[in-house]
Amino acid sequence: MDIAAVTENGLTENGFVMNGFVMNGLTENGLVLNGFVMNGFVMNGLTENGLILNGLAPGGVNADLLDDPLSRQFLQYVVSCALDDQQTLSFTAGGTAYTFPGELGLAPQWGASHGSCDGSCQRWVSACVLARIDAAGIHREISVRGPAPALLPTLGEISHYTQREATYFGNLFVQGQPRFLCLAPGQKEDQRVCGDSLADCPMTVVGSCALDCVLKAGVFGDALCSDAGRSGTGQSYFESITVFLPK
Repeated sequence: MDIAAVTENGLTENGFVMNGFVMNGLTENGLVLNGFVMNGFVMNGLTENGLILNGLAPGGVNADLLDDPLSRQFLQYVVSCALDDQQTLSFTAGGTAYTFPGELGLAPQWGASHGSCDGSCQRWVSACVLARIDAAGIHREISVRGPAPALLPTLGEISHYTQREATYFGNLFVQGQPRFLCLAPGQKEDQRVCGDSLADCPMTVVGSCALDCVLKAGVFGDALCSDAGRSGTGQSYFESITVFLPK
């Protein structure tokens, strides 16, 4: 398998990006296409340390891992979350050429020459990937928001995506792959991500964000959310992403 360097243009052969349209949905600031299936990145796809955190350029990705289509799916969402819409990642696996486009730009430095991804970068990308899990594998548009410039919503987005769902945080790139969500105040379920039962959720449900997160920014999302269910206890994640659904 050969991996080409990240390119600095928005038009690619296999991962078509043009005029803001990516994959099958419009992306604008925090608005992204959802549809990442759970068994595509943890249970069957991503193995721990499958991505080497010394860059998304040549030599930065485990070559054998990318022969697996589920691992390529995981990488596609990592690239979409980390790189911006002027960056792409191109590689060849199993004799097939692939190009994955960036979208949100939460960690564009990772795609630069000799780029790396530190702890904060890992947590931002992880929160973004976790927010895009769909229990049924259904593609639908969601609005992802949080305390990062790339996640600042537009006024139109705020007015059309008003149903607050949950806040997601964790780190998929460390041992144990900790992953968490807290529910929006008043919510008792998260059907999009967990399905019919919170007991079967692919991440730990720590309770209500009203008790769990220190920074509560309303329509802009929460931050500093704890893995212990109550703010000020356990480990807190500033790099948290809140999902809003269409009304």
